[in-house]
Amino acid sequence: MIQIIPAIDLIEGKCVRLTQGDYGQKKIYNENPLEVALQFEDAGLKRLHLVDLDGAKAKKVVNWKVLEKIASKTLLHVDFGGGVQSDDDLKIAFESGAKQVTGGSIAVKQPDLFEHWLKTYGGDRIILGADAKNEKIAVSGWEEGTSIWVYDFVEEYVAKGVKYTISTDVAKDGLLQGPSFDLYKNLQDKCPDLNIIASGGIAGIEDVEKLAEMNIYGVIIGKAIYENRISLSDLQRFSV
Repeated sequence: MIQIIPAIDLIEGKCVRLTQGDYGQKKIYNENPLEVALQFEDAGLKRLHLVDLDGAKAKKVVNWKVLEKIASKTLLHVDFGGGVQSDDDLKIAFESGAKQVTGGSIAVKQPDLFEHWLKTYGGDRIILGADAKNEKIAVSGWEEGTSIWVYDFVEEYVAKGVKYTISTDVAKDGLLQGPSFDLYKNLQDKCPDLNIIASGGIAGIEDVEKLAEMNIYGVIIGKAIYENRISLSDLQRFSV
């Protein structure tokens, strides 16, 4: 059964969504992220993808108090990302209650440090962020492109102990036009034992069903929930 992972993106402690990672296209959905997290928990969902967008921009964890509040007042399994750039950032995230932490930019720019985290905490707790634009890795809140082929990037880290990856097609994110099925199929073919978490572009329950049929491990859903394209009751059958 595919893991349903609703998303909360944070700017100034508020629940927001961006379009294609553009901070200029910001929409505030709720000023109280804990309230949103409790709604997810009440609907029977077990997980939460929490992204510190301020942190991604500042290159250090900023909204750790929101993480701490959600982790202490819900039973949600929280994976946290955004701005985790140092040992101190990682320590803050885990001490604030994150069960898993995602490293994206760090895996590109400081691979030795990311590998150290993998060895220290294990592949069950460190998620590889592999966000792509035209199948090339994008970093720093998608503000920087690279020439790194996403499939080679992921494959190399799987060989070093990565078990989970969150992969977003930047071109799809926030547009409600469907996810990049080809991206996930290609990742599956290259790394059959990897737990792939699809993110970006989910437009309706049919997209979730198709990813489930593909045996994708998990799916992150953000704007489709906030814009009422998918109801929380729609998702309950996947959480049994």
